[in-house]
Amino acid sequence: MKLLRKIFFPLVPVYYLVSGLRNKLYDWKVIQSKSYPLPIICVGNLSVGGTGKSPMIEFLIRLFKNSYQVATLSRGYKRSTSGFVLASKNTTFKDIGDEPFQFKQKFDDILVAVDESRQNGIETLLSMDNPPNLILLDDAFQHRKVNAGLNILLTTYDNLYIHDWVLTTGNLREPKSGAKRADLVIVTKCPALSETEKNKISKNLNLNTNQKLFFSSIAYDDFIYSSQKKITLEHLKRSAFTLVTGIANSDPLLNYLKSKELYFEHLNFEDHYNFTQKDLDDFKSKALILTTEKDFGRLKGKIDSDKLFYLPISIKIDREDLFNKLVGQFVANF
Repeated sequence: MKLLRKIFFPLVPVYYLVSGLRNKLYDWKVIQSKSYPLPIICVGNLSVGGTGKSPMIEFLIRLFKNSYQVATLSRGYKRSTSGFVLASKNTTFKDIGDEPFQFKQKFDDILVAVDESRQNGIETLLSMDNPPNLILLDDAFQHRKVNAGLNILLTTYDNLYIHDWVLTTGNLREPKSGAKRADLVIVTKCPALSETEKNKISKNLNLNTNQKLFFSSIAYDDFIYSSQKKITLEHLKRSAFTLVTGIANSDPLLNYLKSKELYFEHLNFEDHYNFTQKDLDDFKSKALILTTEKDFGRLKGKIDSDKLFYLPISIKIDREDLFNKLVGQFVANF
């Protein structure tokens, strides 16, 4: 893969010019973005791969679900359907994609929708008898046909967008200058950072004065969960287990489990991987399977429930009170 990226390096200027020109056409209003009469928060990134968008969406759901009729709107990556789909109790991950499915499983009282067209998705939600009064756009930073009122840009601590290249050699979906559209920038998956380290990152990112910078870290639950029970993570010290991951970057989880002095076999798959029958047969031979919450939704019902567990995660935001205040003011003052 690294060799192919080097081979395709001559295409980088072409991709840069095409994606950069597209953004300029929106900036110059040659191509129009559409606004809507309710607060819309966009969570996204510049790069392909996992920057922690799903935990961020869940953070916002928890923040607003008791005061607003919240809807999430995603593309529904790798789903078997097309067009607009609103999740119900009978919806499967194949219908809407694994991440929206996770949202619906955890927050049954919100609206979870998918649509390739964000405009059509928003308009369909607003035409409902009980429409949302707050929409969270998942992974939509590049979907400029919608003018989100608040843009939250995520970038990982160990792969800041300023150190990356655009596709096809790098991982950026658009030039780094696109970050200037963000209102809030969050450096995710951070270790413990000193103020000196935060200031250094802030200086390197060189944000505009109207942009606010935050840092977040992953918080792991003390328990692992199956469909029927929960046990302490420490319990795994007494059990042989296999870790199964189908996410963009499993390194933080691996490092965390190793820090707990746990010993395990790791079966690593690509993000949004569709597990085959051969994979499932292999999993069934294992004593205990630990997986991510997203992968659990795709494996549930296919492996004995007494041996399939997941470890939930959430995020902690440095200066959380200020973050909540800024986001809350945007929604309240819309």
